[in-house]
Amino acid sequence: MPKLGESIIEATIVRWLKKAGETITEDEPIADLSTDKVDSEIPSPVEGIITQTLFNEGDVVPVGTVIAIIDMGGESAAEPEKAPATVLPDEVAPASSKPAETMPAASSVSESGRFYSPLVRSIAKQENISLSELDKVTGSGKDGRLNKDDILNYLKNRTAGSPAVSTASQATVSAQKIAAPAVTSSIGDVVLDMDRMRKLIADHMVMSKQVSPHVTSFIEVDVTNIVRWRDKVKDSFLKREGQKVTFTPIFLEAVSKALREFPNVNASVDGYKIIQRKNVNIGMATALPDGNLIVPVIKNADQKNLLGIVKDVNDLADRARKNKLNPDDIQGGTFTITNFGSFDSLTGTPIINQPQVAILGIGTIKKRPWVLETSDGDVIAIRHICMLSLAYDHRIVDGALGGQFLKRMQQLLEGFDVSLLI
Repeated sequence: MPKLGESIIEATIVRWLKKAGETITEDEPIADLSTDKVDSEIPSPVEGIITQTLFNEGDVVPVGTVIAIIDMGGESAAEPEKAPATVLPDEVAPASSKPAETMPAASSVSESGRFYSPLVRSIAKQENISLSELDKVTGSGKDGRLNKDDILNYLKNRTAGSPAVSTASQATVSAQKIAAPAVTSSIGDVVLDMDRMRKLIADHMVMSKQVSPHVTSFIEVDVTNIVRWRDKVKDSFLKREGQKVTFTPIFLEAVSKALREFPNVNASVDGYKIIQRKNVNIGMATALPDGNLIVPVIKNADQKNLLGIVKDVNDLADRARKNKLNPDDIQGGTFTITNFGSFDSLTGTPIINQPQVAILGIGTIKKRPWVLETSDGDVIAIRHICMLSLAYDHRIVDGALGGQFLKRMQQLLEGFDVSLLI
């Protein structure tokens, strides 16, 4: 299982493109993989005959694990040597660990749907800890995953007769798991299974609301100058570059400038530590034709001019809708924007994209009567108005900081340079 992107530690085998006994050439696709929200093919590194596939379609496999054996025409591969167990970065496997691929995939996931690494399962087996007992142990890894230190701490406290407390849970109060109400269907109801992406979105949204205390602030912005500027340049830009100029890159550029001024909004929380991100990588929520959502990321947005951002936005949005994104295209985001205005919504209260601490919602741009202050007194004029909403993690972003960030966004957008040429 190759490394498919920054911070990706596992992938799902969606479909084998080659079966045992078939010949495969170098660089020919061997399987379709899924990581988070991106599907991709992996090529064979060698030419030969596939003698064995070690996982089934639908199995979740850690990066670095052997997934297939290919006979390159040398010694017989009928009895391949067992591959060593894959070890997560913070783990050191004991000598008694068994190969990850010899254990059925089902054993890595409990009935609650929680994933356990080969090392954690090995320790649990040695200590006679059942999966149901493991489910009750608080994990400090990504998305609450249980790692080696968590289970070792649990064993110490288990012996002493007290409950386990992970390092992360000492800094944040864990939300109790609330049982969903029983739901029954009636005659005529249509019952549909969520697809893989919708399941991921659902889990991610629930996790975010449990992790971060959400607060949302709002501000109205007069974007009349931006609308007029876009109307002036869009036709010539389309003719010259073959691309459209949308409002998204303009908002994204303003966000990148504001984030540099307010580093605590471009951050993450780790227990009682605040991690201010060096890079300004802005994700843009993009609706897909099937109704799902994906968030490609503009990397180092603060180092690009508006023309560069326009091209990046168009490229990522186009490839997202065609399912052509690479795993790295959705990794490393430090802040996210989402555009409610695409559907004429005035505003919204978005959910933070963990492990970020804030997300900006952009409402529709509407003509409204607006009071303007002039040297001759106040007048009412028709202006293009947009409402922005900022949802933020109240653990480190207070109302004052959230308000200051939105105020700066208003200043940057209303002060947009209408003489700019792209």
